[in-house]
Amino acid sequence: MDENEVSLPFNLEFGVKTYRSKVWPGLALEWREGHLLLEFPAEADSISSAVYGGGAGRLKRAVNQYVSRDYECSNPVQDLENKLQEWGYPLEGCAGLMTAVPLEHAAVAEEDTGSAGIFCCVTAAAGNAARAGSERSVLAAYRPGTINIMIGIDGWLSQSAMVNAVMTATEAKAAALADLGIKDSENGLSATGTTTDAIVIAVSGSRRYAAEHVYAGTATDLGGAIGRLVYSTVTESLRSVMAAKSVSRAHAEESQDTQGGDAEASQVSRSALPRVSQSGGRE
Repeated sequence: MDENEVSLPFNLEFGVKTYRSKVWPGLALEWREGHLLLEFPAEADSISSAVYGGGAGRLKRAVNQYVSRDYECSNPVQDLENKLQEWGYPLEGCAGLMTAVPLEHAAVAEEDTGSAGIFCCVTAAAGNAARAGSERSVLAAYRPGTINIMIGIDGWLSQSAMVNAVMTATEAKAAALADLGIKDSENGLSATGTTTDAIVIAVSGSRRYAAEHVYAGTATDLGGAIGRLVYSTVTESLRSVMAAKSVSRAHAEESQDTQGGDAEASQVSRSALPRVSQSGGRE
């Protein structure tokens, strides 16, 4: 078993914009203008809840588009299609996700189990964390996905195993949120996800591993690896987002303290000046 530690692979300051898979030859993840591009070396079988190109089918690429938190989302499918055309990607064989998570917080991890090579990328935040199975408010329209999971598997899986992989990934996501203490703000219960999560799973169908996976639950080597990778990447991306928010809050508080100190000093300075009476003399 070859395990790789989770990482935040992108650093624009140093020009690091591409991550090349160590377990699926030819698979690459790139940070491009306004989006992440996951490019498969050949068409792959897929199952996904992507807002664009979702469902079961064949994929050549998956795109995770960054949008602002105030994105007007009345027609996300058309918006994504317009963007894909603007970026020059063929519409066929493309899955499109949306995220309000800044892309530098994308976390990546991989594992070679000896029966499959598994790649996982997650962008995650928990501003709209929710608990499945509880009474809560619902959304009337689409909102950009908060926890987006993209999984690439170099190996052979049956269609039922692909559905099983979605289940395992979802369980691992819920476990990560529970261990981080993320709560549903409406009821205070442990969150199992957010209101707008999405997932893409793509499978090469390669026979380079002497294995045919018909299950992907937590009792299998494939499912065990998927669970570990999703758990670690969800955790790392969320921690990165929370750390950035903490730094931002600290800077804001420091700025307020500085401004307050300057105002107080200015007031003291003014009060120290001699007052001039109406007669023109100093008091």
